[in-house]
Amino acid sequence: MIFAVDEINKKSHFLPNITLGFKVYDSCGMATRAIQGTLQLLTGLNLQIPNYRCEMKKPLAAIIGDAASRNSIPIAQLVGLYRQPQVSYGSTVALLSNKNQFPSFLRTSPSDTFQSIGVAHLLIYFGWTWVGILAEESDYGQQGSQTVKEELLKSGACIAFFESIPVVYNEKKIQRITDVIKGSSANAILAFSTDDGLNPVMEVISKHNITNKIWLASDGWFFSTIFSNKKFIKILKGAIGFVSQKGEMPDFKEHLLDVSPFKYPNDIFLKEFWEVAFGCKWQHNFSQPVGNAVNEETLLCNGSEKLNELNNPFTDISSLTTPYNVYQAALVTGQALHDMSTCCPGYGLLENGSCPDINHFEPWQLLAYMKKVHFRNKVGDEIFFDINGDPPAVYDILNWQVNQNELTTYVKVGHYNSSARPDLVISESQIMWHAGHTEVPQSVCSDSCRPGYRRSNLQGQPKCCYTCILCPEGEITNQSDSSTCWTCPEDYWSNSARNHCLPRSVEYLSYEEPLGLTLTSVSFICAIIPVTVLTIFLKHRDTPIVKANNRSISYLLLFALALCFLCSLILMGHPVRLTCLLRQATFGIVFTLCVSCVLAKTVMVVIAFNATKPNSSLKKWVGPALPNIIVLFCTMFQVILCILWLTISPPFPIRNRNVQNDKMIIECDEGSGIAFWCMLGYMGLLASVSFVVAFLARKLPDTFNEAQFITFSMLVFVSVWLSFIPAYLSTKGKYTVAAEIFAILSSSAGLFSCIFLPKCYIILLRPEMNTREYLMGKVTVNK
Repeated sequence: MIFAVDEINKKSHFLPNITLGFKVYDSCGMATRAIQGTLQLLTGLNLQIPNYRCEMKKPLAAIIGDAASRNSIPIAQLVGLYRQPQVSYGSTVALLSNKNQFPSFLRTSPSDTFQSIGVAHLLIYFGWTWVGILAEESDYGQQGSQTVKEELLKSGACIAFFESIPVVYNEKKIQRITDVIKGSSANAILAFSTDDGLNPVMEVISKHNITNKIWLASDGWFFSTIFSNKKFIKILKGAIGFVSQKGEMPDFKEHLLDVSPFKYPNDIFLKEFWEVAFGCKWQHNFSQPVGNAVNEETLLCNGSEKLNELNNPFTDISSLTTPYNVYQAALVTGQALHDMSTCCPGYGLLENGSCPDINHFEPWQLLAYMKKVHFRNKVGDEIFFDINGDPPAVYDILNWQVNQNELTTYVKVGHYNSSARPDLVISESQIMWHAGHTEVPQSVCSDSCRPGYRRSNLQGQPKCCYTCILCPEGEITNQSDSSTCWTCPEDYWSNSARNHCLPRSVEYLSYEEPLGLTLTSVSFICAIIPVTVLTIFLKHRDTPIVKANNRSISYLLLFALALCFLCSLILMGHPVRLTCLLRQATFGIVFTLCVSCVLAKTVMVVIAFNATKPNSSLKKWVGPALPNIIVLFCTMFQVILCILWLTISPPFPIRNRNVQNDKMIIECDEGSGIAFWCMLGYMGLLASVSFVVAFLARKLPDTFNEAQFITFSMLVFVSVWLSFIPAYLSTKGKYTVAAEIFAILSSSAGLFSCIFLPKCYIILLRPEMNTREYLMGKVTVNK
């Protein structure tokens, strides 16, 4: 770039009275640094403040860069807002050709679309119809390789494999890629990647000594350090590279050899280059010579070293591609500025043919001229952009050859020009393949499908080309090259290799497994507690707190709660016809009995309070008859409903094979889903009525008023069963049963805790409150 800027400034007829300058920012391969440098160029400030320009006297013409597509994309998105011209010398991803997204992006390296089409034509030319593709997980790798794949499929070729190379190092993925390459019969492998992504893959491939493959390289890695690594000689020997056409820059050799730290003391890259090139270190400021000194550890740089005494690669300009693209980018910018400065009013590219002021122009004005640039450089190469901002697509086809002394060289064996006919020209006699072969190797469809796989002809492809597809779950094939898969018997399922049918495992909520054992233990423990409380109540049956609110109903409720805890046991174990018939009906009847007892107690609280009023008609209902009738009537209705359910559409055991493919769930089909939900709905209705009545009676002035506790118990009960409905519908297999058991245990525990624990507290810990004298005292105070 420096050479190109100097060349432009030295032309007396070119941009008269104007001097081009430049600023360089190193993105270090990171998008964040690229954006940071772009903002500094746009604003002229170290602090990046968008929409502000500090250096008004030095207009910014264009931004040249970045090399990587992943960095150029965010730059293009930013500068596109301002229509600031951007010319990339290495970003080739096809996405950047979209002018709606990137209106100010131009490039001097061709789009990957042209490269991909050219690579596909190259594969077709050699008759390689069985091709493996490695694509980097980036826009460059994925978009480029997809275009190649589409072109190959159109031509009748087959894709042996298509693997993605991780951008971030991933050992498992790289090992998998290596295994795929090693196990594939495809001899031709296209790698659409950069050297950063491909290098770790090559390291693993070299360890496995995978040779005799024909490697085709995209321009993203063909001139990379991979080819300078001696470990990869056996692997990459004979590789074919598809790279942008190298260019010639007259006088560049002399410019390069004339570079020195004293001539360019402010060049921030020259110090590092000097140390790498000559293997020395600067002791102080590199613009000041310190003498050529050598100590025990380091050779010191003195600035008098001669570049013309170095060998490759520092002074070799025979194969310049990226530098030539940079050179073109600078020439394009200079040519656009020159065209704009020599514009004649009425013939300009702006509205009404007007011409911008070369000293005070807007970015979009220069962009209009850069899009229309069309000229030839010193060596006659034509430079222009198409409607998408892409340059002419001309590629060199190179062959990486290694002699007997392991000296490597790039030999041009053809070229590809998208605008020429024929577009592909190859000199086969100049190609040296791997293992020193001179004949074109073969890479055709010939792999055999292993057991567990079936052959599948690719749509629109020749029948000789097929791919091996793993049989679907539940199907197998135990023969090689089978064209179909066979379905396993009903109680069997395919193994992971799809070559055997294995019996499905049987699943149900058993007593022996940890979940079942836990629920069983909790059920027994919880059932003992109501029985214990019932014993306590019987012992203290003549005390006021036990006699309050109908002690016979309390006894019945405690007994029913014990049954509720125990009825959860019938839901566990291997379902048979008898347990399927009993489990839901038993649960529904027992729980209805509990809720009916609670409803009876609640109604009696209301009646007992109102019966004390003068001339009350409710006095005749005070006594044990009404609560017994309520309990009997409400429970019998549920009994009748369950009898109808069991008679018309009873539950029955089934083997459910649709929950998990490799498992057979033994469970009970509820028969009539309507009856099941009616049973739960009726129980919920009773609970809701109990809750409403208890809530209204919660503040009645009574020493042992249970309405408050019943309100809380019903609130817990209703909450649990409302939560049970989505849990029941969303779980499958044994977990559905576990969810129902949990609902039974938690709702029963809620009923018991809210109603009876306060009474047990008074009976056992506050016996002085459980006396007639205390009761009479409270009544007197209340009055």
